[in-house]
Amino acid sequence: MADRTSKQLPSRSAALGAGSPFHPRLGDLAVDLAKGGTIGVVVALPSDSSASYQLRPPGGGADWRARSDGTTLRAVPVPVTHATPMRRDAVYDPRAQQAGLAVTVHYEDGGSCESLLVLTPAQVELFHTQLERMIKARESAQDRKR
Repeated sequence: MADRTSKQLPSRSAALGAGSPFHPRLGDLAVDLAKGGTIGVVVALPSDSSASYQLRPPGGGADWRARSDGTTLRAVPVPVTHATPMRRDAVYDPRAQQAGLAVTVHYEDGGSCESLLVLTPAQVELFHTQLERMIKARESAQDRKR
């Protein structure tokens, strides 16, 4: 699979434009903006004998061609399954009035990456209240087991 980078992820309302070209490899999934965001498997690469990418729907069907410069193609994002907090202190930036919590983002394909969960003061207060309730519920459940 091609590397996932935020520059290559399609947006729901992506207009066809120059953007950053994506150069998929054989077998990669790609979103073709020229075909209204249709997803296809790359079955042929541009070469001396072919001036375009050739794609096919993942379940089979009629092939189509995409520009050889890759400007209409984008990587298909791998779905996120969950995020877990990292064992680092959260940080509050008074100038930006935001808190940052380091997290690990886990993907459906088994990959993961480190990221930052950015929270507004209102979100910090909300999560504080929710976490406090969860801690009390856990303590209560442990007391019942004893």
